[in-house]
Amino acid sequence: MQAVMNEAELAAFLEREFPQVKGDFAIERLTEDGIVMRLKVAERHLRPGGTVSGPNIFALADVAVYLAILARIGPVALAVTTNGAVDFLRKPEAGRDLIGTARLLKMGRVLAIGDVLIRSEGMDAPVARANMTYSIPPKRAGE
Repeated sequence: MQAVMNEAELAAFLEREFPQVKGDFAIERLTEDGIVMRLKVAERHLRPGGTVSGPNIFALADVAVYLAILARIGPVALAVTTNGAVDFLRKPEAGRDLIGTARLLKMGRVLAIGDVLIRSEGMDAPVARANMTYSIPPKRAGE
């Protein structure tokens, strides 16, 4: 499916609609079947012991799939997560950003399904794997 929003448009949408996470995420690039996103790891993302917290890893997966979908359907703010699961595979490397590579597996009229492989920057072994399902609101007349 052809992208209808580019990286700059997606970044502007994220900043406008979700100012509470401004500065946390960066779009690395759109891919043929998804997107590559970065979680800019800061002190606030860490749990005791110095590792990135599970909720922040989940957030990276969720934002990545959300933006991969919007890249294909346009700025539909009300597309929502209906299911999400994360397998935590190993401890992220201390002091490194996390990189999530999201792939859209299905892009239907009402549901989109994607998976995300998350790695510590510069490392080959994944730290987590997530699968996400989104509900896409029906188009209204004239859209």
